[in-house]
Amino acid sequence: MPEKHDEPGLIRTRLANERTLLAYIRTSLAFLAGGLGIVHFFPSGALQAVGWILAGVGIVVLGLGIGRYIRVVRLIAKINN
Repeated sequence: MPEKHDEPGLIRTRLANERTLLAYIRTSLAFLAGGLGIVHFFPSGALQAVGWILAGVGIVVLGLGIGRYIRVVRLIAKINN
């Protein structure tokens, strides 16, 4: 006999996954804004490179967050079926 899954638990898991995605987005925006701010205020020199690296890190963090979100959504759907 198949086991019935805990519906409130699945809802909490979905909401936690969404909160985690929002945290990734917030972090990536902070890296991106910080990096572009450095590029804007220090148009030449080593700090320019640091600014572009931080902006790149922001984009990578966003990609990682979206990838993690999709993996967890698929896992939840698999468990729910």
